[in-house]
Amino acid sequence: MEDYLQGCRAALQTTEAEEVFVPVLNINRSELPLRGDNVFFLQKIHIPESLLIFRDEIDLHALHQAGQLTLILVDHHVLPKSDTALEEAVAEVLDHRPIEQKHCPPCHVSVELVGSCATLVTERILEGAPEILDRQIAALLHGTIILDCVNMDLKVGKATPKDNKYVEKLEALFPDLPKRNDIFDSLQKAKFDISGLTTEQMLRKDQKTISTHGTKVAISAIYMDLEAFLQRSGLTADLHAFCQAHNCDVLVTMTIFFNTQNEPVRQLAVFCPHAALRMTICGVLERSHSPSLKLTPAPSTHPHLQAYLQGNTQVSRKKLLPLLQEALSAYFDSMKIPSGQPETEGVSREQADKELDRAGNSLVPGLSQDEEEPPLPPTPMNSLVDECPLDQGLPKLSAEVIFEKCSQISLSQSTAASLSKK
Repeated sequence: MEDYLQGCRAALQTTEAEEVFVPVLNINRSELPLRGDNVFFLQKIHIPESLLIFRDEIDLHALHQAGQLTLILVDHHVLPKSDTALEEAVAEVLDHRPIEQKHCPPCHVSVELVGSCATLVTERILEGAPEILDRQIAALLHGTIILDCVNMDLKVGKATPKDNKYVEKLEALFPDLPKRNDIFDSLQKAKFDISGLTTEQMLRKDQKTISTHGTKVAISAIYMDLEAFLQRSGLTADLHAFCQAHNCDVLVTMTIFFNTQNEPVRQLAVFCPHAALRMTICGVLERSHSPSLKLTPAPSTHPHLQAYLQGNTQVSRKKLLPLLQEALSAYFDSMKIPSGQPETEGVSREQADKELDRAGNSLVPGLSQDEEEPPLPPTPMNSLVDECPLDQGLPKLSAEVIFEKCSQISLSQSTAASLSKK
């Protein structure tokens, strides 16, 4: 899978004459369950998780300081600030995204704008070391290219001629590889499968954050019915723990699913232990006309949580973010401002001072510190980055985007049906 192939390859120099090449997944081990397609595919091709090495399990900095490290970056080329010292150890980059010249390590860079970096890995193997390509590796490469290139669909246009070329080469070398439709459908299904995840993992799987004056709001998309989510055992404790662990003041959950009539449904839950802040956010969302969410309060027995049915399914999480930013601004506008600094009405001076201290920690307005400098570089998306020439007109096929498209189709069909009746 993409995460198994990407990250970095570390050459550890054990003696002057011997090097050990180790594939390192550029995520922490705890992140793997959030990547359902990765877990499914690795199990399917019989690669046990115990054989994998994750970023939090190898001290690359210590190896570099000992002069025992050479890195090859695969499927990404920008190191975070915390890894700046490792640039000296980067010997090569293999990527399929436009290079950010200001951030790319000064080394040999191999970049080609194809649909999947696995295509470039396949090319490198077949041209340089074809003897290492067995069926297991071929299946890993074949499935990853097909998933990244949206099943090589010409209408989507993600696959380039080179992607098609190497998928066909793999199929010619290993005729018993799974059918393209079968592997694509199973990987797509696994990607959005949340069964078996803890509440914390479900909230973290698809999460965005915003912040203003040090007050941080997390917005998570969960692909299940809100009623079922609210009935999870120990939910209140889990929500408190999540907010504490991720330094969030507010947690907004947007649940997304299809009902028995195959109609799209969105629901919202706003969790916030601070009553004034929760009421301000809920008020802004309830009164919003541009866009109108058409919220109807839903029953909830959880303290500090307000649940809603969202009548307007066209309002996605992306459209919700500006409303939440507006709500934070409204909250701070309602605070007293001595000496040009905000102070919350109805709270102690100590609490207000703490709020102001936290406000100073935000480096960029509207972004959380986590977003400004993540501890590790984020896993690249399957689709190409913005401004790439190949990205013109290509859909972002996340579950939420698919849901929104279906919602629009459903709405247009309902409108057409109403007009025909008239």
